[in-house]
Amino acid sequence: MSKAIVQLHNVSKQYKSLHAVDNLSFSIQPGEVLGLFGHNGAGKTTTMKLILGVIEASAGEVNVFGTDPSTKQAWQSRKQIGYLPENVSFYEQLTGLEVLTYFARLKSAPLGQVKELLTQVGLADASKRPVKTYSKGMRQRLGLAQAFLGEPKLLLLDEPTVGLDPIATQEFYQSVDRLKKGGASVLLCSHVLPGVEQHIDRALILSKGKAITIGTLDELRTQAKLPTTIRATGLNGAIHSNKLLSSFATSNNQLSVPNKDKIQVLRELLTYESLSDVQMEPANLEQIYQHFLHLPSEANQPKEYKS
Repeated sequence: MSKAIVQLHNVSKQYKSLHAVDNLSFSIQPGEVLGLFGHNGAGKTTTMKLILGVIEASAGEVNVFGTDPSTKQAWQSRKQIGYLPENVSFYEQLTGLEVLTYFARLKSAPLGQVKELLTQVGLADASKRPVKTYSKGMRQRLGLAQAFLGEPKLLLLDEPTVGLDPIATQEFYQSVDRLKKGGASVLLCSHVLPGVEQHIDRALILSKGKAITIGTLDELRTQAKLPTTIRATGLNGAIHSNKLLSSFATSNNQLSVPNKDKIQVLRELLTYESLSDVQMEPANLEQIYQHFLHLPSEANQPKEYKS
């Protein structure tokens, strides 16, 4: 396995009596997208600030590109990092073009990227307008453009799709996928779960500063023992007259089936000549998230899967 781009080992951050992050350990590999999920106050933004080196850990070790990000030695490597905070803020009097040019110079990124990125995020026509005239969605697009400056090798994205319409959200994820293919690592924090799952490699779920679990979605489904939904069309109510199928039935054509029973149920469904269609839906990210978030506190023991 390649050397991790980000490595946290037993990291805690304490503000007086508040444990914002509590004994947190995880890594991000080159080219990996890690989804970071949790309720408000779970420690997501604090985790990002620790990786950025904006704040220092109270205990434990943070390592980014082989260096403690809070030290002077890490200053040069920060050029390889792109960051989008949850609430973006820019100089209101400057135009979008001037803002992005300013950030490009700060980051020593090629100035030729500025107009390309403004076009990519749909702000080419508004590039010469003052930022104070931008809507929330337009400011978010500008924030995305500055995060992508310099083709970073590590992207930290805190609620990146807030204020974006569906088309802009789709284009954003296409940009993330493109950077990932180029070897970039991404830490993605979002409350909008439905659009996220197909773009992440693993999920890390936090609660009260602690890691509840981390793994691929398949691994988390297995750990949570969440059933697969099977929809069978054309049986005309036969499900309820079948002893096996009726034990999993939730409606006339829908079954909620534990993973260990999927093959047996499918074989039984295929014995019906009237069967016209079968659809299978494993538990989605939102269901996985809700399951782990509502576990009793004594069950919140983090598990990390090794692949």
